[in-house]
Amino acid sequence: MVKVNIPLDKVKSKYRYTAILLRQLVITDFKVRYQGSALGYLWSLLRPSAIFLILYFVFGQVLKVGETVPNYALYLLFGIVIWNFFVELTSGSVTSIVSKGDLMRKLSFPRYVIVVSSSFAAVINLGLNLFVVGVFALVQGVQLDFKDLLIIPLLIELYLFGLSVAFLLSALFVKYRDISYIWEVLIQGAFYATPILYPISLVLNKSEALAKIIILNPVAQIAQDVRYVLVTDQTITISDIYGNQYMRFVPIALVVVCFLLFARYFRKRSIYFAEEV
Repeated sequence: MVKVNIPLDKVKSKYRYTAILLRQLVITDFKVRYQGSALGYLWSLLRPSAIFLILYFVFGQVLKVGETVPNYALYLLFGIVIWNFFVELTSGSVTSIVSKGDLMRKLSFPRYVIVVSSSFAAVINLGLNLFVVGVFALVQGVQLDFKDLLIIPLLIELYLFGLSVAFLLSALFVKYRDISYIWEVLIQGAFYATPILYPISLVLNKSEALAKIIILNPVAQIAQDVRYVLVTDQTITISDIYGNQYMRFVPIALVVVCFLLFARYFRKRSIYFAEEV
């Protein structure tokens, strides 16, 4: 039997270098994103707030979509924050590999670091937005307690799903530059196909089959579960639609499968990135 001894110091050095590079890329990406803007980092809070006000006026006050939903304003705001995080994470990562072409040709490092660093900017904005939403919830009289920490595994699920899609998109964009336009169209269509602006009960009343398909989307499942935990226990979840509590594991399984497949595809393609960008 042959024993392979891997020096522990070498392993530590490798991952220390990766961690330092990741941290530097995160700091640089976040600074560059708001460089030259008058309000700077405030845009990470103002943008979703402005979108919320417009959508709440149109769908909540004019169209009366949320009449049957308790605390519809908070219900809508959480949906927008969840959706914006997914969009920012995925769309912001599409060109991440191509934009770091010079860096890849100069340095040797794991290529996944670029995509992960790009995703962290979305994570920072999510943290800021959740703080604002939490303050808004307290103003609305919503009582926050320890059970609200259940959103942590939901946010981890959302991050892993967004990161897996980011791996796929960034790898495809290196070879197929039309991917950014295709994804822009798809994500816009997905926004209206996901119960962000409207309660899924509206779809359920029209077509149970369609509601069952929509809720299998991990973003839809996560948005509903977050609302169930933080806004109202009257929120319809995937378990309610299917009448089976074990169905909540189906979107989770889908996230795991997507992450494994897309990360593997990214890893196989990464050896050609420096040449193709």
